[in-house]
Amino acid sequence: MGAAIEGETKSERKLTFLFHRVVCDASSQAREFLALLKIEAEIADEMRSGESNEMHTTDSRNTMKELKLADRLTEPFVRFSQIEISSALLLLFVSIAALVWANLPGALGESYHHFWTTVLTVGVSHDAPGVLSGMFPVVSLTLEAWVNDALMAIFFFVVGMEIKRELAYGELADFKKAMLPIFGALGGMVCPALIYLMYLAGGPAQHGWGIPMATDIAFAVAALSVLGDRVPSGLKVFLLALAIADDLGAVLVIALFYSSQISALALLGAAFVLLVIWFCNKAGFRSYLLYTLLGACCWYAMLRSGIHATVAGVIIGFLTPSRTEAPRESVMNRVMHGLESLRETLQNGEDADHGGHRRLAALRKIQGASRTVISPLDFLTNLLHPWVAFVVMPIFALANAGVQIDGNVLGNADAMKVAVAVGTGLVFGKPLGITLFSFLAVKLGFAALPRNATWLSLFGVSVFGGVGFTVALFVTALAFNEPVFAAGSKIGILAGSVVATIAGLFVLRLVLSRQKQEA
Repeated sequence: MGAAIEGETKSERKLTFLFHRVVCDASSQAREFLALLKIEAEIADEMRSGESNEMHTTDSRNTMKELKLADRLTEPFVRFSQIEISSALLLLFVSIAALVWANLPGALGESYHHFWTTVLTVGVSHDAPGVLSGMFPVVSLTLEAWVNDALMAIFFFVVGMEIKRELAYGELADFKKAMLPIFGALGGMVCPALIYLMYLAGGPAQHGWGIPMATDIAFAVAALSVLGDRVPSGLKVFLLALAIADDLGAVLVIALFYSSQISALALLGAAFVLLVIWFCNKAGFRSYLLYTLLGACCWYAMLRSGIHATVAGVIIGFLTPSRTEAPRESVMNRVMHGLESLRETLQNGEDADHGGHRRLAALRKIQGASRTVISPLDFLTNLLHPWVAFVVMPIFALANAGVQIDGNVLGNADAMKVAVAVGTGLVFGKPLGITLFSFLAVKLGFAALPRNATWLSLFGVSVFGGVGFTVALFVTALAFNEPVFAAGSKIGILAGSVVATIAGLFVLRLVLSRQKQEA
């Protein structure tokens, strides 16, 4: 009897895991659904015949081997790393393409600027004939602004969800674990900003102090992965948590210091839409179409409010539920009922189900139940992360990384001063601030060093914090209207990120090699 109960628990665990896969990976639904049927049949046979303990153990091992459960459990971590590395390589390629395009001779190079300054209008014009005239808002932005204001709202929506997940049950959920990356991120923001202001305080370009404050997680993870398993896992987690905390700080800086004149009426409208979203979450509404429409309304109101529109994405990300609400037993019963319905339909043959309506209804019942296994936050993060990594960020890089490097820029003292200030802030300010503030957190007793890490190895990882790209380019577009300042900032970002990557690899490899020799 005890063996039968144990077998049922293991099989249910396999079922629960596979439900998640049915939702998140459509390409493998058919294969994994067959596995669901096999496990369900195994449970039914065990309950009817009361198989012996030895027989059950053998079957369970065979099933586990067939499903390769261990591989599936580690797949999300491997997949995340692979996505970040692949995304970084794609971003690098697109950035080089943007630089080449912007620096082509004659009209070819000018076409880069002309293309991204093309105005695109979305909506029904007030002058248009028909009943729809004036019924919908009209938004006219350049293609670059559509990318920076609208497409990047999706990026910041995912960032908001990732921050909430870390705060809810990730590395930032535990106070002592969270303090080290939070202090490090704070130092990594303060010191680069101070270095920037040392160069440009009081000048026309001082508004760009927020540019060298952000770390690009995709490039940082990709660079760190070059050293492979030699880097202690605690340091890898520290860098990831640091980047998340860094993103949170960047969002606050953008909202507070890089917003234009505030419109109270539009801001009130955005707050009302956010309140509706919160109410719908509490009421249990789970229609993604509904939340998409509400999110678009919130984005538009935020766009008109004077606060940067991408902040709407972050706030909605924070409002996304991070917990599942359905009891595990209820989900299991619903799925088992769906499996039973499907099995009966299959046993009766296709002739008894013309058009497959009963089979489709059973499959929808199973999929509907399986969606409650994971939270909306985890579901949307898994769904949107590849799109952000391989579509949103490359388009953003293509629109923003193209800087015309010629005598007008290189010979301009103000542009070069901005480039030096940004580059110095990234290369020197980031590792200095991260290390000093982390040291302060440990000495005050708020935090502890990661396992198998030393201060030298932590400094080596902090050098990768100077790899700034996506958010740094984003803040550049917000900070500068002058093309010369923007060009200088982009040069500083690109050069500083390259130097930080090379320096990080050199320093961390040297430190880890010495530690290995001493051990």
